[in-house]
Amino acid sequence: MLRPSPTPWALPPAVPWPRFLRLLRQPDPPKGWLEGAAELPELRKRPLLLRWVAQHPKAPAHLRAQLLGRLPWRALAAVAADAAAHPQARQQATEKLQQLWPTLTTGERRSLARQAPRALWRLIWPCPSTDVLAAFLQHPKLSLEALIALIQAPLRPPQAEALAASRWKESGPVAEQVLQAMDRSLPLPDSGLVLGHAVPWIRALDEEARILAASRTLTPTLRRMVHPRRGEGEV
Repeated sequence: MLRPSPTPWALPPAVPWPRFLRLLRQPDPPKGWLEGAAELPELRKRPLLLRWVAQHPKAPAHLRAQLLGRLPWRALAAVAADAAAHPQARQQATEKLQQLWPTLTTGERRSLARQAPRALWRLIWPCPSTDVLAAFLQHPKLSLEALIALIQAPLRPPQAEALAASRWKESGPVAEQVLQAMDRSLPLPDSGLVLGHAVPWIRALDEEARILAASRTLTPTLRRMVHPRRGEGEV
């Protein structure tokens, strides 16, 4: 009876690249193989492939740290989002992304915002770019509870505008939270908010919810707008 041949743990050019890339995902490479793979010139030029070595569960800690320190933000984001990556690799990638966030361009921030790990959300939310916030609000893992926790005073115009154009614009709980944050933010110096920012959120509430929201509102002009009877003709 023929036995299956053992996995040929060689490196390119001894094995074809498609086979090598499959080997990178195997759970038990022999000792030294990952270190050898990390030294391949072709791999070092392709960070999105090199990250498979950095995140491998069997990668030595010193190699993991060395490679993660060299990876650009896209490769780091892929590591941070991959549930199959070593937990330490995911943590280190997330920490590196937190350090890189202030240095990224608006376009890079917009791309990262759609896939950012949760630890970055509080860095993303104060971003003054409506485009970046709009991308973040499309994040597939952003839950209602997590969003409400982010919507706090001071609320800024880019946040209010991104929310009003998002998939959350008809959510009652989000509307209540936005109005509460606006109420606390309007009196602040240089808040940049105007009463018009409240209009879509007032419209998202039914009459009973508006009465309750008005009872909690401290800013007189906003309270009149929110109340369904006092605000008639204003919304």
